[in-house]
Amino acid sequence: MSTERVKLRLMMNQRFNSFIMGGFECSTHRDKRGRRLDLINSTRHDEFADRDYQRMVDHGMLTARDGVRWHLIEKEPNKYDFSSLERQVTAAKDTGIEIIWDYFHYGYPDDLDIFSDQFSERFCSFSEAVTQFLMANLAEKLHVCPVNEISFYSWIAADRGHFHPAVVRRSHELKRLLIQTSTAAVRRIREVNPDTTIMFTEPAIHVVPKDHSPQAKRSAESYRRSQFEALDALERSPADESLNDVIGLNYYFHNQWRYPSRRKIPRGHKLYRPLNEILTEFYERYQRPLLIAETGIEDDERAEWFRYVCDQVAIAIDNGVPMQGICLYPIANHPGWADNRHCHNGLWDYADDRGEREIHTPLSEEIALQIERFDRILKEPSRKTPRLAESVKAAGRT
Repeated sequence: MSTERVKLRLMMNQRFNSFIMGGFECSTHRDKRGRRLDLINSTRHDEFADRDYQRMVDHGMLTARDGVRWHLIEKEPNKYDFSSLERQVTAAKDTGIEIIWDYFHYGYPDDLDIFSDQFSERFCSFSEAVTQFLMANLAEKLHVCPVNEISFYSWIAADRGHFHPAVVRRSHELKRLLIQTSTAAVRRIREVNPDTTIMFTEPAIHVVPKDHSPQAKRSAESYRRSQFEALDALERSPADESLNDVIGLNYYFHNQWRYPSRRKIPRGHKLYRPLNEILTEFYERYQRPLLIAETGIEDDERAEWFRYVCDQVAIAIDNGVPMQGICLYPIANHPGWADNRHCHNGLWDYADDRGEREIHTPLSEEIALQIERFDRILKEPSRKTPRLAESVKAAGRT
């Protein structure tokens, strides 16, 4: 067996209990008016975590992304109340589901100024306390995303000003701060549990110029390459240590556009870059296992979009990219951030008072096919992964 094939086998060793996963929308940011969002609450996941997790397990999804809510746990500086997290932790223990925990999904306590010197130390102390709580109550391997989407949050909160603190022209400053904070937080987490799997997530994008002029091409390429800034910095840790065990890539239908207009490039357009090529570029750059940490679309396109992403991941695996999984995000419909509209983008809908959620059958059927498909692919890591056409045929499609 070639050295490269041995390396791929080692990299393909799965860290997670299932390849097909689901994520619960757990954003807790404040908008530009200061209104606090809490998607765990508004989707009633905090009430029905046990039912939600069991539904996932029953459908063959044994791993979930979920979040802790810093603004509820630390209502007073350096005083931690984990009652808001207890139901999720108990439900995870009872159902046996594996959780990848987001510690910072855009939200932080009301008393904190994110640009202050106190922010980093407070987050590091919070990360240490949460890790201690999770290890004491779950007593199993721990998976953590310390900060979700450093680049996106820096852009939307400190360039566009749509999220609190709602400022402009400070995105680079905020990105540097979050990178420094993340580096310190990982060390505190690993002091509690050195074996914690660390995953940072970033949007995977593709950007093309508005025209063929040299200036437009340079500007678009500069913007495209900015997607690597946070991960590059995390790879260059001052202690020369690995801060990223798995790279999470969040990829949606609107992640490719023309610069600077942000006019979306539709899938099938000649300028649209296949997802498998994007995944290959990330792997070649970082030599880390990859996870599609978020992907989804609204309404009737849900099943077809998920199929496209799975097909592209299968191609990437066939080309030697060590993929750790695909996470449907969100797994349950949620109210829109800006307008509270009912977003039909999950496998399950809003919960009723008994905790029941109506299922979107086409997506459910597609997920079942993909679980079977990737189970077959991953059962035989010692030989060349089946070609895409073979895996599609095996999944019951031509």
